[in-house]
Amino acid sequence: MIPVLSIAIAVSLFLLALAVLCAAIRLLKGPTAQDRVVALDCLYVSGMLMLLILGIRFGHHLYFEVALLIALFGLAGSVAMAKFLLRGEVIE
Repeated sequence: MIPVLSIAIAVSLFLLALAVLCAAIRLLKGPTAQDRVVALDCLYVSGMLMLLILGIRFGHHLYFEVALLIALFGLAGSVAMAKFLLRGEVIE
């Protein structure tokens, strides 16, 4: 692997881990439910990006499939939580 690429992967993983930490703090301390929903969105996006970067690093296709599943379930969960916060019910 090219040394520049390995350094970029290490730096990006560190910054994404920092984003996960900040989002986890906001998820626990968030003053409103909307803050917690946004923090949860940030958590699943950061986790998905970390998996994609690890897939590039190790060159295995399984990481990309798991990242796709995380994106799918994260979007469905975000829509359900937003609907619950707006209307108070998920299923009409």
